[in-house]
Amino acid sequence: MPDTPALLLVGGTGFVGGYFASALEAAFPAHRRVLLSRESDEAIPRGWEVGKADLLDPQSVENLVAALRPQVVVHLAAQSHVVSDAEATWRVNFGGTFALASSVARHAPEGVFFFSSSGEVYGRSFKDGVATEETVPRPQNAYASSKLAAEGMLSDVLPATKRLIVTRSFNHTGPGQDERFVLPTFAAQIARIEAGQIPPVMRVGNLSAERDFLHVADVVDAYVRLLTHPEPESRVLVNVSSGHAYRIEALLELLRKASKRPFEVEIDPARLRPSDIPRAVGDSARLMQLTGWAPKRPIEEILEELLEWWRGRLAHPTPQA
Repeated sequence: MPDTPALLLVGGTGFVGGYFASALEAAFPAHRRVLLSRESDEAIPRGWEVGKADLLDPQSVENLVAALRPQVVVHLAAQSHVVSDAEATWRVNFGGTFALASSVARHAPEGVFFFSSSGEVYGRSFKDGVATEETVPRPQNAYASSKLAAEGMLSDVLPATKRLIVTRSFNHTGPGQDERFVLPTFAAQIARIEAGQIPPVMRVGNLSAERDFLHVADVVDAYVRLLTHPEPESRVLVNVSSGHAYRIEALLELLRKASKRPFEVEIDPARLRPSDIPRAVGDSARLMQLTGWAPKRPIEEILEELLEWWRGRLAHPTPQA
């Protein structure tokens, strides 16, 4: 229907997108919901239609946005692993975001543009303490630098008539997250040790770091609240964080206690990520004041759910296409 408002979700087939797509369907039932996809064989959530485009092909993005004229744009897509190839990271995180933003500015200047940035942008400033939105960003890798640059670009390129919401999201996890991330790799290794698939040795990186963790469902709840909150400001920037520092070694010990088989712990140099930030924590008071949001899932529940999910995945592996 021509008068039906449209919502465009970019990055909806990723880890967070899988959770967010369902929440958006519930929050925007009257919208035409379109998920940008470059692959015809990607799994598309029920209740969504495909909008064929590739962020690295600006003309395809232009064509899709011009045809759809989305009132709501939700942009989650990113080269997300911090040790990814720097050039590819900048192409996706900045170049792809610029292609989307410039098309939206021309063809859909009204409504809302939601951009998922990262707490990684604070970088070296974590040495000064807990990061608030007023903390000066000092990124330390291509992922964080490209995210910060995209934030500034969006503020410039999008017209004031397009409300811009930027979330600096801290670590979040849950069932389905890639094993390259620390908590899923712990849970996956334990499940394999229990199943007898690998020797009883946990291979780890730096265990002394302290990090801020949330459950992905709590992050999605924050995102939906921001999108549906009647905030009159045209530019909104918030941290999405727990406000708590969890030592990686302590989280591993909680998982060790839940393991059905004992195991040794061995440092794997390949898993050591170059960083001199011992503690990274975010303050989400602004988000809480603005929307009433608060995280609901304690870290113990998060870890238990991760481990059970990996146990189930090994017991019932997904058939390969």
